[in-house]
Amino acid sequence: MSGGRAQIMWDEAVTGYDFGPGHPMDPVRLALTMRMVEAYGLDQAARVVAAKPAGESTLRLVHREDYIAAVRAASADPGSADGSYGLGTPDDPAFAGMHEASALIAGQSVAAAEAVWSGEALHAVNFAGGLHHAMPGSASGFCVYNDASLAVARLLELGAERVAYVDVDVHHGDGVQAAFWEDPRVLTISLHEHPRTLFPQTGWPEETGAPGAEGSAVNVALPAGTGDAGWLRAFHAVVPELLAAFRPQVLVTQHGADTHFEDPLAHLAVSVDAQRLVAEACHGLAHEHADGRWVALGGGGYAVVDVVPRSWTHLVGIAAGRPVAPEEAVPEAWRAEVYRRTRQLGPLRMTDGRPSPEWRDFSDHGYDPADRLDQAILATRRAVFPAHGLLP
Repeated sequence: MSGGRAQIMWDEAVTGYDFGPGHPMDPVRLALTMRMVEAYGLDQAARVVAAKPAGESTLRLVHREDYIAAVRAASADPGSADGSYGLGTPDDPAFAGMHEASALIAGQSVAAAEAVWSGEALHAVNFAGGLHHAMPGSASGFCVYNDASLAVARLLELGAERVAYVDVDVHHGDGVQAAFWEDPRVLTISLHEHPRTLFPQTGWPEETGAPGAEGSAVNVALPAGTGDAGWLRAFHAVVPELLAAFRPQVLVTQHGADTHFEDPLAHLAVSVDAQRLVAEACHGLAHEHADGRWVALGGGGYAVVDVVPRSWTHLVGIAAGRPVAPEEAVPEAWRAEVYRRTRQLGPLRMTDGRPSPEWRDFSDHGYDPADRLDQAILATRRAVFPAHGLLP
């Protein structure tokens, strides 16, 4: 380990991943996050690295050759995208330079995985990544190339025998699950709003992996309206026991901020404070089960001023070993930058006022069979825990 420092993967050009005016995936969220990281001096606590875009051979670790060719064609001539391969749709409109921007984001996640596996860094964060809906042969859900899957695939190519992927975005991590559905070397765990009420309508507890990889896919489908206490209860009722049983060599996590109660595209009610606690938990689990090897990615998040920058700055601070205190005032220079860019007023503090959300541990307090959240937890545990030698 060359000092064991964390890496922040960042190239300003990732903000070129831009579906255009009015699209929820506004790249200002990335720029504002990096400006907040800098305002707190976290870029001095970790090494900032700009990696190269993922090349053709790397993209083909997950994506089909014909799909990559289609992305290149739509990138060169956006008007030619007709909805085939998921390109040119309302969710994934084609834009000039789409291939280059998407490959650049993927390159940051792949380089993060390489740095952690080689020991160049203990932790690496690419908050521009986490584009977990892209499929091997199609774009989906604002995602063109699946950088999360590519990072995991690169770890396997480098010799990793067990990789765990934990996804706490409000949407099911369907693309990553699909990429490794038949691969028992990869454990994918997704906590998300129930598919009955949210895109992509997958992620049922019964989705547990292909024959030969039973129990390698884990899905916790949370009732709409779940808040801090339920979200934290579900995370701790499922993730730690499975990681202990699986013994991953690397932990890859996806931290979509769209679980937040202010997010306009979903229906959970989680605070920035609970998101910070889950980031802390993932950090601790990486040290407990994976010798500290941790690749952390961003994801969704469409409250682009009030939520995303704070949530992901907490994530970077935790990875860099310099966590930002919830009660910390947001730097005025950052709030001025927010107003200059968006004409909105930025948040005043790094907390939503719940710096230590309380939750009841599932194993200590038992479960309530009439409670919809506990029903969701138990459905997941019954579906996958026996495959790992655990009691549901």
